Amino acid sequence: MESEDPIEIPINGELDLHTFRPNEIGELVPDYLEACRESDIFTVRIIHGKGTGALRKGVHALLDQLPYVLSHRSAPGWNGGWGATMVDLKPI
Repeated sequence: MESEDPIEIPINGELDLHTFRPNEIGELVPDYLEACRESDIFTVRIIHGKGTGALRKGVHALLDQLPYVLSHRSAPGWNGGWGATMVDLKPI
């Protein structure tokens, strides 16, 4: 039997989605970004991996819909390249 306990994710400006499926990010990403804003973190790195690109496409589509996202782009090569996305957030 699988545990239904919530997973605690540290609010440190880096969200690693490797253990999540694309259908699980719809609430997770916005909630995490809001928590970052509340903690005065306005640049966030979302790690989605390279893989097939499905998770990256889902993350980017979601970011495009969030009004408090100023911009997003692939991380620099030394910081994950296209396997991670850098997000700039509007301050609260």
